[in-house]
Amino acid sequence: MARISRRKFMQVTGVSAAAATGGLAGILATGRAPAYAQATTVHWIRWNDFVPASDQLLRKELLPEAEKALGMKITFETVNGNDLQPRITSSIQSGAGPDLFMLFNNHPHLYKASAVDLSDVADAIGKAGGGYYPVSSGNCSADGKWISMPFCIVGAMNAYRKSWFAEAGFNAFPETWDQYREAGKKLKAKGRPLGQSLGHSFGDPPTFTYPLMWSYGASEVDKSGKDVVNSKEMIESVKFMTAFWKDAFDEGGLAWDDSNNNRAFLSGTVSSTLNGASIYIESLRKPDQYKTEKDTPLKDDIAHAPLPKGPVGQFGMHTFQSHLMPTYSKNQKAAKDFLKWLHTPANYDKWFASQKGFATGPTTDTEKNKVWDEDKIMEPYRVAGKLGQVPGYPAPTGPKAAEALSKYIITDIYAKAVQGTPAEDAVKWGEGELKKIYT
Repeated sequence: MARISRRKFMQVTGVSAAAATGGLAGILATGRAPAYAQATTVHWIRWNDFVPASDQLLRKELLPEAEKALGMKITFETVNGNDLQPRITSSIQSGAGPDLFMLFNNHPHLYKASAVDLSDVADAIGKAGGGYYPVSSGNCSADGKWISMPFCIVGAMNAYRKSWFAEAGFNAFPETWDQYREAGKKLKAKGRPLGQSLGHSFGDPPTFTYPLMWSYGASEVDKSGKDVVNSKEMIESVKFMTAFWKDAFDEGGLAWDDSNNNRAFLSGTVSSTLNGASIYIESLRKPDQYKTEKDTPLKDDIAHAPLPKGPVGQFGMHTFQSHLMPTYSKNQKAAKDFLKWLHTPANYDKWFASQKGFATGPTTDTEKNKVWDEDKIMEPYRVAGKLGQVPGYPAPTGPKAAEALSKYIITDIYAKAVQGTPAEDAVKWGEGELKKIYT
């Protein structure tokens, strides 16, 4: 083998060899820092939690622990809940974006063709937690696989002022819609209306309008998936809501999102509203700020109850959260490892406790969690996972039901009617919109 002089070697290999063999002088000659192995980064996007303490816990404690335990970097981003669906749509279209997306309700079905199969993670977590509620599998599974990882259920219950309802002659929350209308009429006459959003917002509008529809025996489709919204039962429910709205509600609710009713209740503007437990939790957090008209802590005058019964029964729909991993993610193993870590009981229970009952878990064992024994005002939320139906009921949910939900068709039927459209015309409009999806 021919010998190569040092001068020749340097001429052939150039500055990079000097950087490799020449110590600090060689590094400085390249003008670049030395390359080290980079940790995998998982980008996780969620909503701005209605319980701020939970986001603080994630940022300050849980995520630093996860990064240390898993040897990865976690970029945690929060946005307004109504911005999550536009973000995942644009990310999938562009083929780049967060590795884990929090989604609401049955929205994962809209993106199942672009979702990583999470069955290897979800099956083990469900088994360890005593099994999933039907709403968990309904919202997150399709074609025999888990297209999104169930995370929690935000129970939708009425927060109401106990003393105001008692003054109106109701020592307990009304059991039927007609009784609720009667109570609301008396309360509104005293300047204490009911509060409800009928706008385009992910949580409160659909969790009110879908159960109202079902309780009258109406539905968007029948068990076979055929559009049946234009029915006598649906028209009756819309006529009831039109009169109910005028008699009992703050009519500004047409423009509300999921935060307006919280502010209205906490300020003493409304007497009752369908909501997660965030109103009560906020009143606990700031007892000196939120007071009744008698200057007593508001927290002591709040109770919770499910929506009333209709002619055919009592129904609920609760805002569901899950995490979908798009197939474009280049960090799928790391993201799955993080999901496993997050759902490990020692870690998940810390987050769950910070919610103080605002969220219940996607598996049945969370009904046994000690958080429910700490405040009996939160008791109705314990079993939210048992009571809720999935959009598309009584048919199985899927992409069509998810599209109908994301377009707010059912909510808009009621919204159009309370703004003056005859009930029959509002329902006929909804029928036309649903036919575009279901046929």
